[in-house]
Amino acid sequence: MNTTSDLSAIRELNMSYLMLARRVLASDREAAQSHLGLSADMADLLLKLSPEQTLKLASSSQVLCFFRMSTDAMLGGLAVRSNEAAASAVANDVLLAA
Repeated sequence: MNTTSDLSAIRELNMSYLMLARRVLASDREAAQSHLGLSADMADLLLKLSPEQTLKLASSSQVLCFFRMSTDAMLGGLAVRSNEAAASAVANDVLLAA
């Protein structure tokens, strides 16, 4: 990908995140703050942004959101799926050999 394409993708991601954040903050502010990891001040700021300010913020070259996954939970989930896939492959091999 080229730089223009990368920046466009970041802008699109940022705009989607900002629109989602504003929508969930408007519907259930306390839960949204918890799920998004936002302080009360940051939530206030996001809700007060004008459309022009939102677009300018989204156009930043930095990704505004972050993923808060527990490494243990993520690795555990991958390990379970990996073991299930391996067991399924072995079962298929046994059936094909029979």
